[in-house]
Amino acid sequence: MIEIPQLGDEVELSPSFPEEVDISSSIDYGVLFGEDSNGNRYAILDRNRIGEAINFVTKLEEPYPVYLLPERAFENLFHRSLELKNDADLRATSVAETEEEDDEDLNLAEFLKNTSDILTSEESAPIIKFVNALFYQAVKRGSSDIHIETHEHKGEVRFRIDGALIKYIEVESKIIGLIISRIKVISNLDISEKRIPQDGRTQIKIAGDVVDIRVSVLPSYHGERVVMRILMQSETIPTLEELGFSDEMTEQFRQLLKFSHGMILITGPTGSGKSTTLHAFLQSIATPEKNIMTVEDPVEYKAENVSQIQANAKVGLTFASALRSILRQDPDIVMVGEMRDKETATIGIQAALTGHLLLSTLHTNTATAAITRLIDIGIDKFLITSTLRGVLAQRLVRKLCNHCKVEDRISEMYATEYGLPENAEIYKAKGCSHCNYTGYSGRQAVGELFMMNDRAKELIKDSASDFELRREMRKEGLVTLGDGLVDMLLNHDTSLDEIIRIGLKEA
Repeated sequence: MIEIPQLGDEVELSPSFPEEVDISSSIDYGVLFGEDSNGNRYAILDRNRIGEAINFVTKLEEPYPVYLLPERAFENLFHRSLELKNDADLRATSVAETEEEDDEDLNLAEFLKNTSDILTSEESAPIIKFVNALFYQAVKRGSSDIHIETHEHKGEVRFRIDGALIKYIEVESKIIGLIISRIKVISNLDISEKRIPQDGRTQIKIAGDVVDIRVSVLPSYHGERVVMRILMQSETIPTLEELGFSDEMTEQFRQLLKFSHGMILITGPTGSGKSTTLHAFLQSIATPEKNIMTVEDPVEYKAENVSQIQANAKVGLTFASALRSILRQDPDIVMVGEMRDKETATIGIQAALTGHLLLSTLHTNTATAAITRLIDIGIDKFLITSTLRGVLAQRLVRKLCNHCKVEDRISEMYATEYGLPENAEIYKAKGCSHCNYTGYSGRQAVGELFMMNDRAKELIKDSASDFELRREMRKEGLVTLGDGLVDMLLNHDTSLDEIIRIGLKEA
């Protein structure tokens, strides 16, 4: 029996495969290669496959010291080695290979099982490897969406990272067609139908994390385009403090959530973090004594102590019908993903009037504009003033990368147009390896919280315009989105370009 020594936990290894070793074969035989901080390279064997691992190592031209690792350390090195393999597979996916495999790829009936992990998939066809790598790279870079577009002579893949689209790769338009066909197969869509829009979804597993992917296929002039929304179901729901709002606003949230009935709304454009904030609100007030129910499309978080319903318009389970059914389930707190129409809003208002706390979202630019929107939908003003407790308008603003941001000045034109101090010291984006050359790293929430008070009720009753309501609320202490954006700029957290992109003028 061969005794193989074990490296201790204090030795930190990074995956480092010799040039003459094929990464895929090495992993298949249970052999990983790691390098320590002193540049020493070791062959690390899988303790469950010692025989075949030793057989693989002995056939190598150069001898390497052979060791075992503690289970957790081995698993960590294994997943990091799979990342290297995946990156190598992506680089190896050439146009020539793809053209040879065209017929085979188009006839494949299945791509991934729900329980399979794409990093350990045994499939080797180039398009499969490419799509695998696409999902993996998107998740690795923190992308929320993958855009695949077909142009006249080429195709393009872009990732939405921190709210902005970043070009990832260009390939021939013929290959984009194959990639889209692959995505249709895994999403259970009709591979032969290219004339009408299609929507589907799939679920994959990457390094132990479950990823739910919502797929939208749309025919365009030069061919189909695909947008895939990535929903990490294993993400943890942040606390109120972790949302990133100011301490003062976080305390206002706590006061708002103490109400036992009424309606709380969150507004903002798509991708502004409304669902995350809603779930943070729910978790802050969730207790075993409360019956909390939600209807969402899609269910983005798996929430503790909450009964979640997935809306499905194809079978008639709309927001309105689900909400009507929820109210027969004796709920204390109800969350509706979106107030899309008069029917949903009316049922929601009735729920808020009859002793339930209702949380929902609206698509408006500012918090005060929610009043105008509700009136436009067809809700009576007296019902709004009776039920509405508060409205939060929010945005997610990209933060400048601390490694490469450079000093900037506000030009006289911008200072005049946006009401900014002329000689203020600000910073702008540059780009470096730490931020993928975007100049930004991460995002921060900026909010505007409108609390319903007696003055607001008077103005709404008197049919005041949004401008008048906003002006009066500012006198009452409303901190607007514009104020928050300017504070971020002057605190050197973001750039002038970014706050203009977010909508400084409208805020």
